[in-house]
Amino acid sequence: MKRFENKVALITGGASGVGKAAAAIIAAEGGRVVIAGRRADQGEAVARQLRDAGGEALFVRTDVNRPEDVEAAVAAAVARYGRLDIGVNAAGIGGPSQVPIADIEEDDWDAVLETNLKAVWRCMKYEIRAMLAHERGAIVNVSSIYGYKPSDVGHAPYCAAKHGVIGLSKTAAVDYANKGIRVNVVCPGIFHSEMVDPYLDVAPDFIGSLTLRHSSMNRLGKAEEVAETIAWLCSDAASFVNGAQLAVDGGDTQRMY
Repeated sequence: MKRFENKVALITGGASGVGKAAAAIIAAEGGRVVIAGRRADQGEAVARQLRDAGGEALFVRTDVNRPEDVEAAVAAAVARYGRLDIGVNAAGIGGPSQVPIADIEEDDWDAVLETNLKAVWRCMKYEIRAMLAHERGAIVNVSSIYGYKPSDVGHAPYCAAKHGVIGLSKTAAVDYANKGIRVNVVCPGIFHSEMVDPYLDVAPDFIGSLTLRHSSMNRLGKAEEVAETIAWLCSDAASFVNGAQLAVDGGDTQRMY
């Protein structure tokens, strides 16, 4: 039996990056996947790819900053498949980078905290309500290595939000442990993504120095490597793992400067 047979997963940010990679793994292993994202063309294409590969997938256009969209995405998963077992909250933005704290505009700060922290709470709010109906579920929130150490690239809002995701997730893990719902966090390091890849050509030395400082393997990670960790946390193999934060970073070098 496949490890996600008859399981229903909602993945925010599932149209690209880590979310897309997690959706592919869960769908390939029997899960029914609902992809939630803003970009309809991209999201529909990913859902179609999963179906063409023999999986079951649905795209629901969702802005995680709109409560009604998040509620509707969860409702669509339950209406289509009858339940919700897994929530992967991978939607996020980078915000300003290489900007000292005193130079950050308040609108930029608010945008990052809204998407990268408040929206994670919002998604969990509706996911947990659906999971309580059968008192079982697994949620994985995507933080960052900058969720447990300072940012050295001048993006304080991102760093603050990702720290917040860890605290939020650990608190939720305690709140719902006796209801059969587990909540864990993955903390990716520097890996290939829509945030990082544009810099590979225009600022290779910058990316190289980041990789050297933050990964003892001295290479960029792959979205699939993060997604495999997410899949394990969502699976029954991790049934006694709750409130954990797992770094997927190639081995922290502990060097900051």
